[in-house]
Amino acid sequence: MSPEHDDPPRTRAIDLDIEVPGTPEEVWEAVASGPGITAWFVPAKVDGRVGGTVELDFGPGYGTETARVTAWEPPHRFVAEVTGEGRPAFAAEWLVEARDGGTCVVRLINSGFGDGAEWDGQYDATEAGWRLFLYNLRLYLTHFPGQPSSSVLVNGKAAGPVPRAHGQLAAALGLPGEAAQGERVAATAPGAPPLAGVVERATEGMLTLVLEKPAPGIAFVVAEPGGDGSALTSVYLYLFGGSAAEVAAREEPAWRAWMGRHFPLPDPAAGEGAGA
Repeated sequence: MSPEHDDPPRTRAIDLDIEVPGTPEEVWEAVASGPGITAWFVPAKVDGRVGGTVELDFGPGYGTETARVTAWEPPHRFVAEVTGEGRPAFAAEWLVEARDGGTCVVRLINSGFGDGAEWDGQYDATEAGWRLFLYNLRLYLTHFPGQPSSSVLVNGKAAGPVPRAHGQLAAALGLPGEAAQGERVAATAPGAPPLAGVVERATEGMLTLVLEKPAPGIAFVVAEPGGDGSALTSVYLYLFGGSAAEVAAREEPAWRAWMGRHFPLPDPAAGEGAGA
């Protein structure tokens, strides 16, 4: 069969939604502005118009991703798309729909994943990540809506499976292996950076805190699928209030050093050398 008659490659999409407090305008600000996205995801800049861009800063080792805005309909819908050679375009469509009682449903459709086993790891890891961050969107709009924010986002790597990696992460911090909602916990291991708060939720692979230290905010101590049978070990701190930026700047080096000691990421340069 000639190439022009080949069927296009099949793609699939992640389709998630979550109910959050706020008016459509307030929720739109949270999902479609730089300060809003920064408060629950990663540091972001948004040029809000068709043809504008969404820039997401994933930090050291990951870099910045830039998507082009292809639809912009405030306060209800926008689409941002990333294109690349040799793969389908990735698109994130955000939809905000009002509900009775002062809430909205936020729906995310993240499309462009290829079909087949070679894509399964990336699809599963991305879906797990979006579930975490959409949950954080709800926490942000519940506890700290509109407040100035700054984040400390550090990642490491451990051998899978995820539950074992999370247990190792909690133990390295001196956090309890099991915790109940409403319980106050703190990192007690020697050398662990300050971390204390009230348990919002404890599930397999993730401990969520409403923070008291190092500043008011939200923390995730989490292990996620690494996409290759390993686990990504992460501590995400979202800090709020007038001193958030100062506290984040002070704490981030300590957290990066701690994660590097306990759960170092592979060195890409070393990997390339070993394979040469």
